[in-house]
Amino acid sequence: MKSQPITKKDRIISLDIIRGIALFGILLINVPAFIIMMENSPQPDMSGFNGILHALVEAFIEKKFFSIFSFLFGVGFYIFVSRAEERGDRYYLRYVRRLLALLLFGIINALFIFWGDILHIYALFGFVLLPFYKLKPKNILLSVGLIAFAHWVARIVCMTVFSPTAKPPALLDFIASDSLTIIIMFLLGLYAAKSGLVRNVSQHLRTFKITRSITFVLFVIFAGIILWITSKPETDTTIFYQKSFISLGAIPMTLFYLSTLFILLENKALQNTLRPIGHVGQMAFTNYIGQALLGRVIISFMGLEVISPLPALIISLVIYAIEVMISTLWLRKYKQGPLEWLWRRMTYGKPSV
Repeated sequence: MKSQPITKKDRIISLDIIRGIALFGILLINVPAFIIMMENSPQPDMSGFNGILHALVEAFIEKKFFSIFSFLFGVGFYIFVSRAEERGDRYYLRYVRRLLALLLFGIINALFIFWGDILHIYALFGFVLLPFYKLKPKNILLSVGLIAFAHWVARIVCMTVFSPTAKPPALLDFIASDSLTIIIMFLLGLYAAKSGLVRNVSQHLRTFKITRSITFVLFVIFAGIILWITSKPETDTTIFYQKSFISLGAIPMTLFYLSTLFILLENKALQNTLRPIGHVGQMAFTNYIGQALLGRVIISFMGLEVISPLPALIISLVIYAIEVMISTLWLRKYKQGPLEWLWRRMTYGKPSV
């Protein structure tokens, strides 16, 4: 059996660029969380421009960019498993080994670098994808529709039946949770890859444009509601409804971003302009861990006890600029990032050919 990293010829550049963009959104959300807040810790400044930035992040970034990342994980699952199957490899065992390696990385990251790690969650939920691999695209999409319907109904029930301080029953709470959002986006990524949408965008432009038009309406509605709630004084009730509408709007708003980006990135000139961001996306695993390390170092060096939205934006831009530079230089010499290489070695048990 021969295995090797995806070649430049086989890479889908738009996926790398979208992954790189998603990493910046995730970084912007994570930077304030690099400091563990205690009960008596100082609170971030939410006045003036900080308040405006906070509202914009809540409305347009919170939960949307990790949802993009989840979609891309589903795409990556199909690419990995289908290539393994073509080689005659036992793809299910290879994929399980890959997930276990990711789980190990995630646990190490959560214990020693960043408590808010998402990798171990992806590793655990990644097993859900296996039984869907052999399904036809239309059946995957039907499954997504049923799961999404249950998710939204559960979220609405939690919003309307239970008070902001009440705890819903465990099963209802799980169905309404962000965990199901991750699974839904995993499956949408699998569907988009298996149906050929992401590899042949030009042949499916009508589908992307219809998706963009429908989700744009929902995007405007949810963004408006979230901005309106965020402008209100912060109470248990406003926080509850803000989080609820952010969760409800995450999937349609993410689909608007994705459909728009896929359409725009059909422009080769734009692709070339954004190629440095694609380099960040090509080394997404390394950069996800790297941005947490860099963030902790920068925040420690600055002696910050709390991070308000404006400093969070500045720190994010600095870290991301460093990642763009390092990723570009690294990929001039190597085919993949260092953690990507190690993950591959742990998956296959030998160096890439």
